[in-house]
Amino acid sequence: MDIQQYMKLEGERPLDSIAQNGGFCGIFRKIACIGDSLSSGEFQSYENDTHGYHDFYDYSWGQYMARDTGSTVYNFSKGGMTAKEYDRFARDKGFFDDQYKSQAYIIALGVNDVSRVLKGELEFGELSDVDLTDYAKNRGTFVGYYAKIIAKYQAIQPKAKFFLVTAPRDGSESERQTYYDKHAEVLRGLAEMFPNCYVIDLRQYAPVYDAEFKRNFFLSGHMNAAGYRLTALMIESYIDYLIRHNPEDFTQVSFIGTPYHNANAKW
Repeated sequence: MDIQQYMKLEGERPLDSIAQNGGFCGIFRKIACIGDSLSSGEFQSYENDTHGYHDFYDYSWGQYMARDTGSTVYNFSKGGMTAKEYDRFARDKGFFDDQYKSQAYIIALGVNDVSRVLKGELEFGELSDVDLTDYAKNRGTFVGYYAKIIAKYQAIQPKAKFFLVTAPRDGSESERQTYYDKHAEVLRGLAEMFPNCYVIDLRQYAPVYDAEFKRNFFLSGHMNAAGYRLTALMIESYIDYLIRHNPEDFTQVSFIGTPYHNANAKW
């Protein structure tokens, strides 16, 4: 056994290696996935000149992760979801209730928000829109709404770990891609503002989602089954990387959501 493969490897970058069975992502026994259609296993049908959009949660990357790790993974997601609409959606579904408290929250929102921004229906915003003392005072921008999600779940489960997912590149240059660059920059900033936050930076480290990638892993505007499976491998491998490279941050994961901790270790 090469124990070095299970610790920090000098010079290793995220996604240089793919974890087996979810790797150390499996230390989290309850994981919540907050997102839109791409977090919901949504497939796009087309019949009689009509498009259909169907959330098949069993095909979501979150449920592939659940099968890999043996952990309970909640889909706090829905096709079309935005950061602005999430609060009402989660309250209506009871996702802020104690029964759904999780040790890790993976947030993959922004695609539909950027669409709203491009239509002039929403202001993108900036980090100064975030009030760290009272999330109710955040400005009504994408950044303000996104930060509210983090703050609200941190109030519910204070020591939980948060993983913020950036949008992968598609190899093109467009206004949307420019906003995705800004989106990634904001998420990196939020991870510095909030404790226990990390960035799953698919924009920097994932493969380019170009035409060849989409030929293999997409079905019209959404992923196919293999695409969601691949996404699960990337997400859990990235989390495994973060744990191996920051072991002191994760030594007390088992105590998240309990009244216990070890005063001799980082908490």
